[in-house]
Amino acid sequence: MNPYVGDPSKEWPAVLDVAALLESRWQGRPFRQFLLKVHSRCNLACDYCYVYMMADQSWRSRPMVMAPDLVKIAGRRISEHARAHSLPAVRVILHGGEPLLAGREYLSGIVESIRGEAGPGLRVEAAVQTNGVLLDEETLHALDRLGVRVGVSLDGGPRANDRNRRYADGRGSYEAVARALRLLNRPSFRHLYGGLLCTVDLANDPVETYEALAAFDPPVIDFLLPHGTWRSPPPGRGPDPARTPYADWLIPIFDRWYSSPGEMTVRFFQEIVHLLLGGASESESIGLTPTTHVVVETDGTIEQTDSLKAVGQGAPGTGMNIREHSFDAVLRHPGIVARQLGWDALGDECKKCRFGRVCGAGLYTHRYRPGTGFRSPSVYCADLYRLIGHIRSRLISDLRGPDG
Repeated sequence: MNPYVGDPSKEWPAVLDVAALLESRWQGRPFRQFLLKVHSRCNLACDYCYVYMMADQSWRSRPMVMAPDLVKIAGRRISEHARAHSLPAVRVILHGGEPLLAGREYLSGIVESIRGEAGPGLRVEAAVQTNGVLLDEETLHALDRLGVRVGVSLDGGPRANDRNRRYADGRGSYEAVARALRLLNRPSFRHLYGGLLCTVDLANDPVETYEALAAFDPPVIDFLLPHGTWRSPPPGRGPDPARTPYADWLIPIFDRWYSSPGEMTVRFFQEIVHLLLGGASESESIGLTPTTHVVVETDGTIEQTDSLKAVGQGAPGTGMNIREHSFDAVLRHPGIVARQLGWDALGDECKKCRFGRVCGAGLYTHRYRPGTGFRSPSVYCADLYRLIGHIRSRLISDLRGPDG
């Protein structure tokens, strides 16, 4: 089944001449972040999940758990890549599905195996991204022994979270996640707390959502825009560029956060501020920072960013696997190269925009439009323009001072 409208072989970046780029001495950036899909199933049924609820359904044919021999191969490939590029450290993220379904002993074994393959010359920082419902004291002790940081997904208070993040039988997940976060906030575990991920839901009150997340004292909050494309727009994102529902939702949170300096980091806003002040972004959601992360599925398949599952069946694919291919080979895939080209990957519309270098066309996945592929502005273009403009106005006002 062809998941695209038109011919994807004629869309960006399939038409990108990688060989010519390499001949011109262009060099890609090595991967520094390796996202391992250690368990391909989940114990929640979130309405907006790009893995299970969107176009790519490849999870159905993949093993539930990454086999130990594949973990060792992944460790060898990571070490090989790091040595080839003289990297002192890499980051490995245990992901899913829900990684805690694999069990605390198995997760510990994965970290130990990869560090064993890396040897003493390479530091392997490890993290787990979880929905939190299985996070208990014993699991935190196991993760603490290996220094594994923990990121948790939560979409606000009980009503806001349970609107979309439910068990298959309809029960909400908030209470289970809240218990886990209270554990994670204990002095004995606080150093493991990586932060909270929150997917924006226009049906929820923005400031109320922010306050509910802040109540758990996270070091970082990441607000994520729901995945969508020009072909399949996200909820509430209609064709009228005069309407900016996601900017309207985020701006009150920015104003609340900006008025309380030092309270916590809200990554999306902080990155925009850095970019407006002439810095670089550390997030692929905004700006022109080259991608340096890659995904390995439970069967050893190597993929691009997994959010591309929102685009279509097979969209994240590279045609490579860790048994037969090195990560250096993946660096030459057109989809990876396109996400490392920065300004040169943008279309004319974005290059002409006053915020082109700040926005960077937004998250790569959100750019997809049948016919042009990923060289379009973000489906959130109008929202990003308004949000960036608002933040810029606040910064200018502060820089000028009360007499400006």
